[in-house]
Amino acid sequence: MVPVLTADQGPSSAPLTRQVLRAILAVAYLAAGVLHVAIPAPFLGITPAWVPFAPQVIQATGLCEIAGAIALFVPRLRWWAGVMLALYAVCVYPANIKHAADYIAHGTGGLSLWYHIPRLAFQPVIVWWALFAGRVIDWPFTARKPRA
Repeated sequence: MVPVLTADQGPSSAPLTRQVLRAILAVAYLAAGVLHVAIPAPFLGITPAWVPFAPQVIQATGLCEIAGAIALFVPRLRWWAGVMLALYAVCVYPANIKHAADYIAHGTGGLSLWYHIPRLAFQPVIVWWALFAGRVIDWPFTARKPRA
């Protein structure tokens, strides 16, 4: 059976790849969001000291992750979900850096450099992934062409 392409899916947009990556990203953000809300302590431990109202920020970020994950599946909200989840990934990067720095300096955090180095290097991919999943950009890095 030949897949049918809609106006939202051109041959250059890799529709199946985008759908699979969107689902994986949504599940990851949903799981992270639930963990932020249900078990905030590990996230509070890696939050930089300069972040005000850290418990409330952790709670809010969890809710944002959950909302973004759901919005990725709502066509009218998908573009905004992609943009906001990409911005979110940029904004939490300082916490990821602190998490790695704490491990290097004190051996705290329970995860080794085998986790931290790939995690830090992978963050730009997560930003791109959110933009791709939200149909903000096309495969691999080109700007999305406007519909005719």
